[in-house]
Amino acid sequence: MRAFSMILAALVATAATAATQDTIRLTEALVLPSAGRGGRTPTHTDAVEALIVAGAWKTPAEGDTVTHPDGSTLTWSKLSANEEGWFRADGFRMGYAVVTVELEADTVMLLEAQGHTAVYVNGRLRPGNRYRYGYWRLPVQLHAGPNELLFEARRGGFRADLIPVASPIMLNVDDATLPDLVVGDDTDTQGAVIVINASDQPLTGAQLSVAIAGGPAEGEPIPTVPAMSTRKVRFYIPVVDVSGVGDDALVPVELAIGDGAGSHDTASVSLRVRRPDQSRKRTFISGIDRSVQYYGVQPARPVTDAQPALILTLHGAGVEGIGQADAYSSKTWGHIVAPTNRRPYGFDWEDWGRDDALEVLDIAQRELATDPQRTYLTGHSMGGHGAWHLAVTYPDRFAAVGPSAGWVSFQSYTRRRASGEPSAMDIFLRYAAGPGDTLAMIENLRPLGVYILHGGADDNVRPDQARTMVEALEPFHRAFTYHEEPDAGHWWGGDEEPGADCVDWAPMFDLFARSVRPTIDAVRDIHFTTANPGVSSSSGWVAIEAQREMLRPASVDVRHDPHRRAFTGTTDNVARLRLDTRHVLPGDGITVELDGQELEPIVPTDAGSIWLRRDGANWTTTGQPSPALKGPHRYGPFKQAFRRRMAFVYGTAGSAEENAWAHAKARHDAEMFWYRGNGAVDVLPDSDLTAGMALHRNIILYGNAVTNAAWNHLLADSPIYVGGGVVSVDGRELTGDDLAVLFLRPIANTDDGLVGVVAGTGIAGMRLTDRLPVFVAGVAYPDVTVIGPEALMVGSEGVRLAGLFGEDWGVASGEFVWRDPVTE
Repeated sequence: MRAFSMILAALVATAATAATQDTIRLTEALVLPSAGRGGRTPTHTDAVEALIVAGAWKTPAEGDTVTHPDGSTLTWSKLSANEEGWFRADGFRMGYAVVTVELEADTVMLLEAQGHTAVYVNGRLRPGNRYRYGYWRLPVQLHAGPNELLFEARRGGFRADLIPVASPIMLNVDDATLPDLVVGDDTDTQGAVIVINASDQPLTGAQLSVAIAGGPAEGEPIPTVPAMSTRKVRFYIPVVDVSGVGDDALVPVELAIGDGAGSHDTASVSLRVRRPDQSRKRTFISGIDRSVQYYGVQPARPVTDAQPALILTLHGAGVEGIGQADAYSSKTWGHIVAPTNRRPYGFDWEDWGRDDALEVLDIAQRELATDPQRTYLTGHSMGGHGAWHLAVTYPDRFAAVGPSAGWVSFQSYTRRRASGEPSAMDIFLRYAAGPGDTLAMIENLRPLGVYILHGGADDNVRPDQARTMVEALEPFHRAFTYHEEPDAGHWWGGDEEPGADCVDWAPMFDLFARSVRPTIDAVRDIHFTTANPGVSSSSGWVAIEAQREMLRPASVDVRHDPHRRAFTGTTDNVARLRLDTRHVLPGDGITVELDGQELEPIVPTDAGSIWLRRDGANWTTTGQPSPALKGPHRYGPFKQAFRRRMAFVYGTAGSAEENAWAHAKARHDAEMFWYRGNGAVDVLPDSDLTAGMALHRNIILYGNAVTNAAWNHLLADSPIYVGGGVVSVDGRELTGDDLAVLFLRPIANTDDGLVGVVAGTGIAGMRLTDRLPVFVAGVAYPDVTVIGPEALMVGSEGVRLAGLFGEDWGVASGEFVWRDPVTE
């Protein structure tokens, strides 16, 4: 991954009038350097955002000053774009950019920009395009007179244009997700394109018609697209006979969209034709949000009838799945499968990127009929980190792992260290990010073959990352291999054979070929650690279903003696344990001895499971636990609510300002999930939420108990209450109208449903939630977080409350850290 300088600038530009509908390029700027400090943390500092949250922001003039959180004075100054339209300035870090665009009449235009991390358009926040994807464009409502665009940009500069809108509804095919067509494949599939709604009303009842290879157009309804927004929508692709089409031919697909009221647009895409022995893209519908995702396959070229192996390979930053698959030569003995992390940068293979990898693994194992005991994991750079991360998290899914140029963790890769001793609050906040701590779970690699590959002259991911893992493995791993290629950089190859050596390294694949994961009945010893049972709870025949101290590492070291029909072992921080006994020899009862305590012989359930729980120092047997308790199905922390086909529900019962914030925030988060995760999320008002909807999907509520009418339906029994000027936690209160609140709760009468809440005690508190980095990998929030506005000047010292519910989702059984407000 490349390190980029971070820049934020402020623009003031004179624009063409709306009447001409010309493209408006922003070329003159005021810049403000170093407005604060960010990073992969739950809180950040930002002097400009502090003004916005407090309602004190005013368009600056040249020479105006802002006080930085460190006490220094910042001054707005002029900056011009270069010939290509880019604003660049050395030394600017977390600064801002204001553009004032004068128009003669109200109009809608498309904002097309790159390099910025956020933009406020007349005070409403929209997500940025920090990775400079060429397809980023959003409709914006501009009015007669001056319009203010306030940019933040962190990656070495930005550029922005306002371009005319051709129609109230438009298709953007630059970000199409499309499969390849394979000769002889008779499987239906799907694609997805962006629909832009450039009107001030939600787009409902629209139809997308699809005509493939000159065939008849087939129409289908599309889901609602929010007003003044975009949405990725899927379309059906029936079986197409391409047997007579040449290699790498393109099959045309004509798309047309209409709203039934006269607005329409058309566009074309193409589907690539591939032979069965060529690499290809395969699409699927994700269980997270029902969006269309894809993965790349470099298919095996078998020479025997043996069941093929599967090599799961994870790409680096800026690479896509198909590019990763194409970096390998084909194998005779195994398929190479490359998920996408949902975007070229995506989630660093954590959070939703991790989920994408597991979805693809399950789908590919089923569709390619691979041998589950011969599944291997590798990856390069960011994907090398992903290989470490998935291997320590799901050790029973793989026989061997081979990271190349992989970094250990966000902390080790960035080398960022907090100054001073961490507070109790800082330490507590870190627990939620536990699944990203590779070294805490490294002993899960005991049963896996391990091959570590790194370039000795790699200046992108330093070789010390690999050496750190070698040092951590040496005390316990029986046999692993480390190869450091002398004088090699980040991406390298040294021979004429197909495939890049830094990923398609023959000795690594030799290790894979001779590694076989034992079947569950052949495993006698399991040592397993989990940071969060909601992420990973099991290895082989043992599962940690709940922790005594939430989100601290919990581990088991258990041995199965098949002749005695006995399990013996020790545990650490385990509150509830499940043993799968389906592989145990027949007999009357099963003996279990844990932490020196031998229990009476136990008869498993009909499904072959034994559940045990620890109360104090003693273990007892218990029946199958209630799904109302925390467990692998539903555990937290907060970001876990953003799964299970979530819907974003904004409040309409507050003041006009509060309702406008809720709608804009829900829209922003849906757009952000599209940008970072190629996602597609329903955005709807509280009045449209039905009881049936909440039974089958997670719900994210925007607003509080007063402003969101769905609150009482979903949170009537919640111990957390957020209203005007108050947050109550089991009766204990925090007061003020400027508090931001994030929390999650189980949805009643569901086995796994969650409601996540994005709330504020007033409009200032609501604004304070706007730029919390919920969708940034490596950032995590506990079950409950309450943040005061001072956080934008003092960082984590502004977190007033952080909490983890107990196993029963209670406050009294949980752990909560309170902090008194910072005083002047």
